[in-house]
Amino acid sequence: MTPSLPDPALLLAWYDRHRRVLPWRGDDASRPDPYRVWLSEVMLQQTTVAAVGPRYTRFLARFPDVQALAAAGWEEVAEEWAGLGYYARARNLHAGAKALAAQGFPRTVEGLRAIPGIGPYTASAVAAIAFGQPVVPADGNVERVVARLMREETPLPAAKPRLTALAQGFMAHAAARARPSDFAQALFDLGATICTPRNPACALCPFRDGCSARAAGVQAELPRKTPKRARPTRHGVHFLLFDDAGAILVRRRPPKGLLGGMLEIPGTPWRATAWAAAEALDHAPLPGLAWLPSPGEARHGFTHFELRMTLLTARLPGPTEAPGFAWMDPQAARAAMPSAMHRLLALEAIG
Repeated sequence: MTPSLPDPALLLAWYDRHRRVLPWRGDDASRPDPYRVWLSEVMLQQTTVAAVGPRYTRFLARFPDVQALAAAGWEEVAEEWAGLGYYARARNLHAGAKALAAQGFPRTVEGLRAIPGIGPYTASAVAAIAFGQPVVPADGNVERVVARLMREETPLPAAKPRLTALAQGFMAHAAARARPSDFAQALFDLGATICTPRNPACALCPFRDGCSARAAGVQAELPRKTPKRARPTRHGVHFLLFDDAGAILVRRRPPKGLLGGMLEIPGTPWRATAWAAAEALDHAPLPGLAWLPSPGEARHGFTHFELRMTLLTARLPGPTEAPGFAWMDPQAARAAMPSAMHRLLALEAIG
């Protein structure tokens, strides 16, 4: 017999007692602001709540509403996003802000999906949380909760469409339809604090009596996941050049592609084979300098590959023009750079 979803009223009663206090949530008397909800959902993709909290507050102070974000230049947005990773999110956020500043926030999933850079999950989350639409946004927390409740054995990611459809089944209940914003956030909180990936606290769960996985004793095994393929390795050599005042030479990456539009320490392309020293020096920003190797190797994991980087340093005796590059204070440069560059700068104890 196919299991059924438990009564949403049980979860809402739990949420009213245990809801997390998060900076992007409205109070009990107000609907959450759609810009703040959208910003938080974009930031939380692939990033933890603990890491997002202070960065969200800082971003909001600089870009307090969608009009401010739309009016900002990409360099400003990229600087504020530095260190959060997955920089395509920032590009999509900026593109979406330009459209939303012109027309305002649509209230429906379909209207939100028409905005550049807003995908199915984010559209559902904003529609449910900010506008009270009767939809259930299925993030990783919700997928895990539903997989256990319904004892769904199909591994992720193949199970995602079914889990999304099953989660939407909660809206067949009047309690969930009456409070769709709270219900969506209650599911997030349940997955984040009780129905966790490891060692779920089933004794504290408001859905414990209706959980098929718990009844079978397999809750810790679900959701199943297809084994990940080993990530290939790429190699790069970067050149840290100081001038006589202690500034470093930086450049901005092309607007499209990996880390698009972000500041970087100049270097070689990233490729599958390691670089020979003479070959790498062909990519040095200025010719004829005495480059010295920094000790160690910087490593950074991207979604589809592992990056290994070595660092060469040099110093100039006086000011030098470098077309296509810029001189910056090392700490200011680091603040505007992505995490991969932070790992390189750490080889020289900058940061």
